[in-house]
Amino acid sequence: MTELNATPDVASGRLRAEEYAENFSDLHPRLEPHEAYVEADRCYFCYDAPCMQACPTSIDIPLFIRQISTGNEIGAAKTIFEQNILGGMCARVCPTETLCEQVCVREVAEGKPVKIGELQRYATDHFMNAREKTPFERAAPTGKTVAVVGAGPAGLSCAHRLAVHGHDVTLFDARAKLGGLNEYGIASYKSVDDFAAREVDFILSIGGITVETGKRLGEGLDLADLRGRFDAVFLGIGLAGVNALGLEGEDKDNVIDAVDYIADLRQSDDLSSLPVGRRVVVIGGGMTAVDIAVQTRLLGAEEVTIAYRRGQDRMNASEYEQHLAQTNGVKILTWAQPHAIKGENGHVSAIELERTVESDGKLSGTGEIISLPADMVFKAVGQTLVASDLNGSAQAIHIERGRIVVDDERKTSLADVWAGGDCVLGGEDLTVAAVEDGKVAAESIHRALMA
Repeated sequence: MTELNATPDVASGRLRAEEYAENFSDLHPRLEPHEAYVEADRCYFCYDAPCMQACPTSIDIPLFIRQISTGNEIGAAKTIFEQNILGGMCARVCPTETLCEQVCVREVAEGKPVKIGELQRYATDHFMNAREKTPFERAAPTGKTVAVVGAGPAGLSCAHRLAVHGHDVTLFDARAKLGGLNEYGIASYKSVDDFAAREVDFILSIGGITVETGKRLGEGLDLADLRGRFDAVFLGIGLAGVNALGLEGEDKDNVIDAVDYIADLRQSDDLSSLPVGRRVVVIGGGMTAVDIAVQTRLLGAEEVTIAYRRGQDRMNASEYEQHLAQTNGVKILTWAQPHAIKGENGHVSAIELERTVESDGKLSGTGEIISLPADMVFKAVGQTLVASDLNGSAQAIHIERGRIVVDDERKTSLADVWAGGDCVLGGEDLTVAAVEDGKVAAESIHRALMA
């Protein structure tokens, strides 16, 4: 639980119970059948579909939409799950506006794409509500064993695909619940009704996967030991370290890591118990920055500002997410980088920001300082790989720029170790990209084990 210190301007219970329920209700409620059929009929079912090419997991989008249009929701879901076993969560959190929907022919021609993400959710929800198990059967046991470290999207995807091939998988995770960022790290209004946990149960229904929680590399797990006990290892360990701002005053009360607060919010049974400031400043420009900014507003913060060091067009958060923040009353302050954190009696009271300019691609401060009152400051400036967790194997595993280097098959420099998700070099901070990493690695592991 994130440690918060109550002050006159950091308090819980700012809203009525019904306001919390409304604010954190489903951002995009599932389509009704009629709505889904009407939307599916808008698809041109392109032969050389640009939407399919833009999907990191290569889902046959025209096929599953055609199946929906003919009333075959079960078949549509199977088409999705064949390429993306976490298709239900991806339908909720994937930035379709910058992937499949951005290149939809109707988007290009009319500025109104087919609602691919919502149709994907319609099909996958229909399947998961109707059936408890995945639409796959395990192959005959191979006698091979694989350790999957990290039960986030990459690890779950890898474990499921390996189990389908008949391998015995042991899935390790540091937390009590599986799911990684799907369980602990996304905005609550994007995934309601405990969907992340239900999806984990759905994935594990394939069988052949043993789960061990409360274990992480460096604490209860040793990579060298895993390599000795298993035929192959997959690392989907994410990024456990949090980047610091490196500022004077960063140690003051209520200067908080955004990912920790979001995790507390995701696991809370009573949103009214979460303290939130009246005036909140978020440092960062990615999805995490938007998620924490919007959610603090929904918890009752009166003024929320995202401060980003470059222009708004350079923010990692999609344009849609930026608009979501702004329509919820979040201010986006650009060309401003953190300079110092000020406080009184050990509590943060303001943050100083320096105006920035960019010249020849290089960012620099102008010397102009502005001050924003703040009761809470959230750090959302990215996370880092904790190389020491690799138990002395960091020199054996090739690491560049703080990430594990992998080839096209997600194999590391160690012959029996693969990796995927946020922890790998070039890995995207997207659930759908992590799912693809896990799937690709599983197929590579399968080929290696059966050679």
